[in-house]
Amino acid sequence: MANLPNNTAHPHTVEDTVVIAAPAAAVRELILDVEAWPQLHRPAVHAEILESSEDGDLIQHWSVVDDHTVRTWTMRRNVVGENITFAHEPASAPFADVVGGWTVQEQPDGSTSVRMFHEFTLIEENAETVAQKTESMRRGAADYLKTLKFAAENAADLEERIISFEDPLFVAGSVEDAYRYLYEADKWAERIPHVIRLELEENTPNIQFFDMDTKSSDGSEHTTRSVRICLPNNKIVYKQTTPPKTLDAHTGHWLFTETPEGVIVSSRHTATIRPEGLNLLGEGTTVQGARKYLRRVLSANSMGNLRLTKVYAEERAGV
Repeated sequence: MANLPNNTAHPHTVEDTVVIAAPAAAVRELILDVEAWPQLHRPAVHAEILESSEDGDLIQHWSVVDDHTVRTWTMRRNVVGENITFAHEPASAPFADVVGGWTVQEQPDGSTSVRMFHEFTLIEENAETVAQKTESMRRGAADYLKTLKFAAENAADLEERIISFEDPLFVAGSVEDAYRYLYEADKWAERIPHVIRLELEENTPNIQFFDMDTKSSDGSEHTTRSVRICLPNNKIVYKQTTPPKTLDAHTGHWLFTETPEGVIVSSRHTATIRPEGLNLLGEGTTVQGARKYLRRVLSANSMGNLRLTKVYAEERAGV
């Protein structure tokens, strides 16, 4: 279908509403806590607040499109009363602009009504593109609201099932060498004992997908697929798009903090225990038992990686 002249472009709106059996303040906090969404919302990989000012928060998001692609965008977010609004800065083609937001309203019975909307204008109006983008936004909003509803209504259960911790290690070497060791995941099968196999693809610079087989300290083996957002010499964020059967979600990062003496490399894990997978950890395993198991096993693996990183960077620094 031929494109129409630019002067015929007009806004298109997509909206959806959900009622959530949870307090409005709790729902609003979940929407605002963008850095926690990768643990809750399947497509979300990472979000960073780049700046905060009187003009609002500038936030960059990364989200998986499929098993081989990540989309990233930057938006300006503002909070005014019951309304949380955003605008893409800048909008990416074929969009001329994209704005949207949420209206969070407490109901008389204590539940919360959430209206989510997007409004977009195309650079060149095209009926087929409008239909595609409208349907994509409708699906995305429905998935987001479904996750929001589940997270808000099951907050106590999720708090028990989500374990999060960070392990740091000082490295008397350069941040470049420490980063390089953990960035070069294609060499992990040769370098890291608990990695049996790793097949990596990096079709877009600093966006990695890989399939990996690992053996834990207790002898159990796991196959996972992960996506990583690599921010050179600063942070490597990962999310298991196919986590092991014991987990509903597993995210984390490697953080590199320079000091006058070297660099502190930290490994962070956040994992959501899957109730249906508890029996795989042994008959009668409880959520509390799974938390202890994960803290021990995940920490052992990541600390092993950190110690190898330390050796690599310090040898290159002549320490």
